[in-house]
Amino acid sequence: MSLPPPVLEVLPRDLCAYRAGNTGIDYVHRFESGQPGPHVLINALTHGNEICGMVAATHLLDQGVRPKIGTLTISFAHVEAYEGFRQDDPFANRQIVHNLNRIWSDEWLDGPQDSPELRRARALRPVVAVADHILDIHSTSQDVEPFWVYPDYPRNGHAALAVGALGRVTTHLVMPSGLGSGTPLIQHGRHGVAESNAGVAMVVECGQHFLQAAADVATATALDFLAHFGLIDALPVSAEARATPQRRLALLQTCMVHTPEFRFVRPLQGFEIFAEGELIATDGDAGEIRAPCDNCTVMMPARVPIVGREAVYLTRPIAAAA
Repeated sequence: MSLPPPVLEVLPRDLCAYRAGNTGIDYVHRFESGQPGPHVLINALTHGNEICGMVAATHLLDQGVRPKIGTLTISFAHVEAYEGFRQDDPFANRQIVHNLNRIWSDEWLDGPQDSPELRRARALRPVVAVADHILDIHSTSQDVEPFWVYPDYPRNGHAALAVGALGRVTTHLVMPSGLGSGTPLIQHGRHGVAESNAGVAMVVECGQHFLQAAADVATATALDFLAHFGLIDALPVSAEARATPQRRLALLQTCMVHTPEFRFVRPLQGFEIFAEGELIATDGDAGEIRAPCDNCTVMMPARVPIVGREAVYLTRPIAAAA
């Protein structure tokens, strides 16, 4: 069954003017306030077709956003994939060879393999390592509400709940045991260690890749993140937005696509809820995917399942603290 084409409200723009930067690394820009304070990294385009991050990063640069304290770094991660965008197949340029957001372990970065993604990750390694706090801006293939993704460390939870209290992004996908399908950028080095005194590192999934609403969320959230750490003044937020309740979901399982016969039992967009034991998908000879608990919420189901890539994330609600 062919899927309907997505609505393309936001399209790529030429990023050549941003290539030189000022760090000696292409597409990386750094601004120091000269005052004590944290080093915050805003990272865009970890995947080539996640355009909302490009909008947020170019907004920060075009508007001359500068830190009052500490240091601000703005990076465009995978411009090579981004430049492969085609309107007739806008999902195809997510990556070239490897998923740039699964190769941030020492085994990959110090290993013998080569690809555009590995070369770029190796170039960006010192940029990520030096940052105290990291916001990695992403988007989703389906039109779902925005949400945070982060390892279940107190430092991440405190920051996400504080920024989430502004009402723009109020759902949290918390990873108690990592992602399960590789090492993402936000878990590179000290940011992936619970006992570390490292700062915050999180992803914001802003909504469907090509919608203006996702670009708006990305821009506002980048500014909110910078304001939370004192680098800029906070944006105004309505009392109604601040009253939006937050909810947290724990990642239980990352399900991969093992065979070309993978099928969901029905079309899924994300945030559907399954009862314990209920069938979610079949995967040929590899077996079935069933809900491991009641109120199992599925997240980021694959729009088109591809062998070797993630099929869906299975989560359970985290009860609010009394």
